[in-house]
Amino acid sequence: MAVNKQQCLDIAAAIIDGNPPDDATYNELARMPEQDVFAMLPGANAVREHFFGQRVHLCCILNAKSGKCKEDCAFCAQSVYAKTNVPVYPLMDSQAIQKGAKYATANRIHRFSVVTSGGRLSEKAVERLAGAIADLPKQDLRFCASLGTLGSSDFEVLKQAGITRYHHNLETAESHFEKICTSHAYAVRVKTIMDAKKAGMAVCAGGLFGIGESDAQVLELGLALRRLDVDAIPVNFLIPVAGTRLEKTPGISALRCLKIIALLRYLLFDKPILVCGGRTTNLGPYHDLV
Repeated sequence: MAVNKQQCLDIAAAIIDGNPPDDATYNELARMPEQDVFAMLPGANAVREHFFGQRVHLCCILNAKSGKCKEDCAFCAQSVYAKTNVPVYPLMDSQAIQKGAKYATANRIHRFSVVTSGGRLSEKAVERLAGAIADLPKQDLRFCASLGTLGSSDFEVLKQAGITRYHHNLETAESHFEKICTSHAYAVRVKTIMDAKKAGMAVCAGGLFGIGESDAQVLELGLALRRLDVDAIPVNFLIPVAGTRLEKTPGISALRCLKIIALLRYLLFDKPILVCGGRTTNLGPYHDLV
């Protein structure tokens, strides 16, 4: 059946009342033509307002180690398989990391995340980074990290330093993952998320859209994030980078971007959704709607 605006509003009302729909209804939402996205938006906005009001959450990242990543993610300019001019440098020293955090505090940003390239940061490097964060005040700024596929002892080190959230995207649906990355398995990413949660850390995990996934695979990713009960969901849209395997990928429409955001809002109704990379480029005139 086709879902109309009133049905979307009814779905939103049921979610707000504590009765989210079954997966069949989510499948119907996923199948809505992108030109009908404006029928989805009032209900999605009602859900957002109910759970989050009019609050705005700001986060920023510091690329603390860049380039020469041995993974073959098709979209990434930092992969050794990409032919790009991305800067290459080792892990920044403590002073540079702390300078980034102080910038975030001065600009009233809520979360500051240290991100590094590579499959994982070494144990010694994790300890160095944790030491830089441990020395910083924690009153006005929350700390996150994205350091690859760490183990349980690494997460304990990060926690002790005051890093409360770990960022590790699934990137895309499991059924699409091998078309995007072959150097590690989807299950490795899932295990990292589970290990971070087991260590008592909050987890920020989402994906990248516009990389050839279908609408059904958007929903598949969303359902996986729901099962993992992640704490926040970053939504990124591809900006093709020359020299990567996806450099000639056609852009997705602004309406499809809105549809993806709306679908995830209905599905992950009580989780913060952070519209991040590619938002201005891909949303164009609709950027102010999100």
